[in-house]
Amino acid sequence: MKNQPPTDNDRLTLEELIVVEGKNDAHAIRKALGDVDIIWTEGFGLTEDKLNLISEMAERRGVIVCTDPDFVGRQIRDRISTRVPKVKHVFISRQAAVNKKGNDIGVENVSSNDIRKAFKKVLEKSSEESTAQGDNYDSSGIIKMEDLVDNGLVGQEGSAAKRHVLGKILGVGDNNAKQFLYRVNRFKISKDDFIKALSLLEVDRSRRDG
Repeated sequence: MKNQPPTDNDRLTLEELIVVEGKNDAHAIRKALGDVDIIWTEGFGLTEDKLNLISEMAERRGVIVCTDPDFVGRQIRDRISTRVPKVKHVFISRQAAVNKKGNDIGVENVSSNDIRKAFKKVLEKSSEESTAQGDNYDSSGIIKMEDLVDNGLVGQEGSAAKRHVLGKILGVGDNNAKQFLYRVNRFKISKDDFIKALSLLEVDRSRRDG
């Protein structure tokens, strides 16, 4: 049940080029999403030619980056983002990416269902942003470090665990406070969405405590 091929109801419409780290990651993505276009960086072996291709594809059809949730994956993601700011990002949690033995972290270990959920979240957000094009972005809606402090996401016992859950709700992955702040603003998560996610987190906590 864990890694069944996608049915017609599961399939996502993907025009974008997907960037992963390795061949096994590409296999896992195709197993989850079907016949999609993928290139892999071969770890740190991200060549200038591949960067140029990613840049070109970002302009022509869009690019989605899905690297491993580890140090190398973050370095590759940051390198691509610096060169090609228009790319979209799919973040996979470390918990979902650990193999059964607990000795390897990678997209190749993620279940097809979790991969589909992660990509669906990014595609839905992209669709909402496309619909809202032309609306003025309100800079007062930018989330600040003080918002994290005020909501117990920094500097308190349990802050890391709270960020972890909130990161899953918002689809920004597992982060330290600085990276969490960067990602929620990088993906233009509104203050309203931020507050709604906090409400969901509190509801979930109340249920567990009850």
